Amino acid sequence: MKIDRQFNTLTLLEYFFYIDNYKNYSDFNTLGLYRSLPENDKLSTDDKIAVREYAHRTFRKSFDFLQLKDPQTFVDVTYIGEELTSGDVKMIWNNIRTNQQKILADKRIKHRNFGDYSKHNCGRENCVWNGIMIRQGSWLAENNMHFNSDKNKYQQKLKSERRKFDRKKETQLIRKELENE
Repeated sequence: MKIDRQFNTLTLLEYFFYIDNYKNYSDFNTLGLYRSLPENDKLSTDDKIAVREYAHRTFRKSFDFLQLKDPQTFVDVTYIGEELTSGDVKMIWNNIRTNQQKILADKRIKHRNFGDYSKHNCGRENCVWNGIMIRQGSWLAENNMHFNSDKNKYQQKLKSERRKFDRKKETQLIRKELENE
């Protein structure tokens, strides 16, 4: 069977029904379910929170993976109805970044092309590359995942060149001293 409706048009009871019977529907999408919660105008804030908590009972693992796959949706759903200060937002994104790093390490995932990070999205509406799948590390990768523990390859190259220069200079100084004696 198919739902054949967008989740953001459902009522509270319909959400509960579809969550209970999600295995019967071939087009059921947990990401779509969570994305629809902040967008749904038919539900009050309390209803959205009730649907979120009800969905967490069944899809908690999928929801936790949203930190990696679609962090903006994760934040929107987690903090439904809450007023956040700029300090709260910074703390939330720092926590998400550390959780992303933990998830990647726990699952032993080497690449970082997930969900929003796998497509070009520079924020300009008229960009011809919006929505195009990108390779990790390409010049089109605007929103790629960065961690503080990442090594900067450019800095490593500069450091090696600096050391090479110092070694050459040192040998030249030793030769000069030997010649002067």
